[in-house]
Amino acid sequence: MSQESLSVPSATRIGRIPPYSEEAERGVLGSILLDPTRVVDICIENQILPESFHVPTHNLLYGALRDMFLAGNVIDVLTVAEHLTSTGILEKIGGATYLDRLVDSTPTAAHAEYYIDIVRQKFLLRKIITCSHAAENACYDSLEGADTILSHLEQSFLDISEGQHGSMLSWSGAVKDTMQNIENVFNGAKVMSGIPTGFKNIDKVAQGLRAGEMIVLAARPSMGKTSLAMNIAENVALGAVDDSTPRAVGIFSLEMSQEALVMRMLCSHAGVSSFRLARGYVSQTIHGKLMQAASLLTKAPIFLDDAGGLDIMELRARARRMHKKQDVQLIVVDYLQLLHSSEYARQGRQIETANISANLKAMAKELKVPVLVLSQLSRAPEQRDKLGKPKLSDLRDSGAIEQDADVVCMLRRPCKYPDDEESEDRSLAIVDIVKQRNGPTGEVRLNFEEDYTRFRDRAHGVDGLEPGGVVEEMVQPQVVEEMGLSEVEEDDGSLPGDMDAGIE
Repeated sequence: MSQESLSVPSATRIGRIPPYSEEAERGVLGSILLDPTRVVDICIENQILPESFHVPTHNLLYGALRDMFLAGNVIDVLTVAEHLTSTGILEKIGGATYLDRLVDSTPTAAHAEYYIDIVRQKFLLRKIITCSHAAENACYDSLEGADTILSHLEQSFLDISEGQHGSMLSWSGAVKDTMQNIENVFNGAKVMSGIPTGFKNIDKVAQGLRAGEMIVLAARPSMGKTSLAMNIAENVALGAVDDSTPRAVGIFSLEMSQEALVMRMLCSHAGVSSFRLARGYVSQTIHGKLMQAASLLTKAPIFLDDAGGLDIMELRARARRMHKKQDVQLIVVDYLQLLHSSEYARQGRQIETANISANLKAMAKELKVPVLVLSQLSRAPEQRDKLGKPKLSDLRDSGAIEQDADVVCMLRRPCKYPDDEESEDRSLAIVDIVKQRNGPTGEVRLNFEEDYTRFRDRAHGVDGLEPGGVVEEMVQPQVVEEMGLSEVEEDDGSLPGDMDAGIE
């Protein structure tokens, strides 16, 4: 029995209508006409093909819409009607009036994911039925042995499963790739396994931002988490680290507008007080610094999306397009609690946040890039004691965040808490790495220049780097020496020499 014979029969052969939803199919097509960029992208992500639509006219129309999208053409009722006319399909689907009816019957594209999932599920059921009937016919009619028929049957169902979830990665290939990385380290290559953040003290503990990981940076309001994230994004985009090449960075700023964020980055990079600038104080020196910063930042491969109130599925679609078009190597989301999930909104904020968190982790794995997610903390640190030291359980809205995250960093500034023994150190900022799936935890100490919203490395900034410390035990001695604190200047607010060149 050939493999092809398993895909011929149809459910209609036994007089029953195959499972499908004409309403859901119309909902998908109408949503595409309303919001083509987002909806077609979601269809492609869910592997929706023309044959996923059971109604023949829907099959033809979706194929045409998909072709137009992949060709980069504008999609609306007029352009689609023109395209269908040129290909001779318009009359087959019912004319231009049918396109109008699709739009009229779909008031919003917000529920496109729901319609797409129904179409996908019904198509999967039809494929299972087809394979089942083929197996039944083979058992009655084939002259081949039962073992051979069973082997073909297993393969046919396996093909359906792989089509839905992708093929399994080779274990031997994964082992070889991992051993190659070990060989590179053995032969003297640097240990850094992720993208350098530009802060040597952080990289000593975290070993950079690793592809496929979700890194959560959490803090109470006004601690500087956005500033730290933007400093990291700037360092990555400019390659402001030894032997580091510039990498494209995608930023989703749900809180700050594009103008405010760019102004902050310009002032931070130039070492200019944004408060004084807002009051109209621009001297010749300040103007020169801003011009120099603008000249450098203009060349930085940073791609900013400041749309507010995004649905998590829409953010994933935008991130997917950004990654495909701009090859972004780091994605920053500011911040998690401003996202929402329309599918789970009615089930309570905790379940909705859990879904958002799971989707952010899935996005990191799908795009194979690190995703730096900013998150608010609850008031628990301040209610617990007067030192305000946060814990993992303080992540706001859902415990799923700490479960999904590969790395969790808690940012705090002792000067905000008068009872802290280090409260007099106005520049001290502590990044407490409280969770790291593939490495040690511990506190990293940075300098924060509040006037310029700029973080800098701090001498002796990693707890445990003294002899016998956790980091020194886990990293080769020559690497610790190579990345050592001798390269960082004393606590005078200036950058190490290797980073000064990138800033100036």
